[in-house]
Amino acid sequence: MPTPSDLLAIGLTLQVAALTTVILLALGTPLAWWLARTTSWVKKPVAAVVALPLVLPPSVLGFYLLVLMGPQGTLGQWTQALGLGLLPFTFSGLVIASCLYSLPFMVQPIQNAFEAMGTRPLEVAASLRAKPIDVFFSVALPLCKPGFVTGAIMCFAHTVGEFGVVLMVGGNIPGVTRVVSLQIYDHVEALEYADAHRLAALMLGFSFCVLLLLHFYNAGRRKGTVA
Repeated sequence: MPTPSDLLAIGLTLQVAALTTVILLALGTPLAWWLARTTSWVKKPVAAVVALPLVLPPSVLGFYLLVLMGPQGTLGQWTQALGLGLLPFTFSGLVIASCLYSLPFMVQPIQNAFEAMGTRPLEVAASLRAKPIDVFFSVALPLCKPGFVTGAIMCFAHTVGEFGVVLMVGGNIPGVTRVVSLQIYDHVEALEYADAHRLAALMLGFSFCVLLLLHFYNAGRRKGTVA
C-alpha cells in the first residue's frame, strides 16, 4: 500500500496536472488559433518558442525560470512589488513552470486540428452572417474536438511525469512541491526500492493506459469518419 507521503505526493501531482491542463486549455486555444490562421512572419518564431520545451533540457528551462522568478528577476521583482512574494519553491511557481513545460503538448494538437479543418466551414458560416465569435464556438470548436481531447490528455499525462523542471523551480518540499516523480527519487535515494518500485509501476501503468485510451479514441474517430 502507498505510504501517507506517497498519497500526499499523488494528490499534489493530480492537482498540478489538472490545474495546468485547465490553464493551458484557456491560454493555448487562442494561441493555437492564431498560429493556425495567421500568415504573419512572426508565426515561425512564435511556433519555435512554443515547441522549445520539446527539445530543451528541463534543467535549462527550470534554471531560467528560477532566475526570472527569483529576487533579481523581472517576474520576481514584479510579484514582490505586488506583495505576492517570490514564486520559486511554491505551488504557484510549480504550476507556472508546468504550464510552460507542457505548452507544446496542448498547443500543437489543437493547432493541427484547426489547420486540418481548413477555411471552408468558416467561410460557409460567415456567408450565413454568423459573427466571428459564433463561428469559432459553433463551428471551429466542435469540428476540432479531437485536437482538444488529444491536447488535454497529453498535457495532463506529461505534467504528471515531470521531474527536472519541478525539481529546479519547486524544490522538493513535502505537501507543497513534492510530486510523484520527486517522491520516487527520494525513495531511491533512501534505498527504499520497494516503495520506489510501487510508485514507478503506478506511473508506468498510468502512462500506458493514457496512450492506449488515446489510441482507441483516435482509431474510433477515424473509423467513424470513414463510415
